[in-house]
Amino acid sequence: MKRSRLSLATREALWAYVFLLLPLAFFLFIRIWPAFQALWLSLYDWNADPSKRVFVGLEHYAQMAQDPLVARSLRNTLLYTLIGVPAQLVLGLGIALLLNAVTRERLRDLFRAIYFAPYVTPAVAVAWVFSWMLSANFGVVNELLRAAGLPAQDFLRNPSLALPTVAGVVVWQNLGFQVVLFLAGLQNIPRDYYEAARIDGADGRQLFRHITLPLLNPVMVFSAVIGTIGFLQLFTQVVNLSFTDQGGPLHSTLTVALYIYQVAFGRFDLGYAAAITVLLFVIILSITLIQLRLLSRRVEY
Repeated sequence: MKRSRLSLATREALWAYVFLLLPLAFFLFIRIWPAFQALWLSLYDWNADPSKRVFVGLEHYAQMAQDPLVARSLRNTLLYTLIGVPAQLVLGLGIALLLNAVTRERLRDLFRAIYFAPYVTPAVAVAWVFSWMLSANFGVVNELLRAAGLPAQDFLRNPSLALPTVAGVVVWQNLGFQVVLFLAGLQNIPRDYYEAARIDGADGRQLFRHITLPLLNPVMVFSAVIGTIGFLQLFTQVVNLSFTDQGGPLHSTLTVALYIYQVAFGRFDLGYAAAITVLLFVIILSITLIQLRLLSRRVEY
């Protein structure tokens, strides 16, 4: 019987590469190829008619610099991110700490399921329910304000309140995901570290600062990156919370993703929409790399 000249480790590595080829090809076809297609399309002036595609070079990128709605959507998207990501991290960690302190495992699992339920609920359904609850005329929230002797607020049609309101709805829906992540991270921290620190006289604040936070750093990095990408791509909640005035009032809730949709399918200016898509891709990639660079650190035990 003829033996194979390849060692067991080499054969295992070869089979690993073979099995990785299929998901790699899928990723390249679904993710990378459309990105290059968008970059290529951004160099053309096109309204979905293949016979009327005109090469314009970098004209669309010059147009973006003079488009006030691009600047406004970028500003709004940045505000969404600055409001939503820290709120998700702080609230998610705080609730996870409280749940981790619950001694009964069944009770802890029940609360975890309750917090996670909004995350798996369709975003369209959540947005429509909140649009009814926040209505100025018959919404539950304003009824409670009136009952408390406070003036009713037009949360979704007031330019100064609309953006924080939308950000709050998104934070509420995604909070359960953050809670589950942080709770998993907390439960993976060895109890021996806390016991040894208590023997040395460490109090609760010192335990949190020198043990919990450093060992939760990988979870915090992942949560921050995923949350940032989600807010930079914010679309569904903005569209459905104010379905009759998408991005309003007065473009106060307009996001980059929503503006791309309006340009592409409202004005049928597909080349310009592709250029804005490329801009959004560069922004997301840059911010993600910066976050990974600044937030990631080696934890010394």
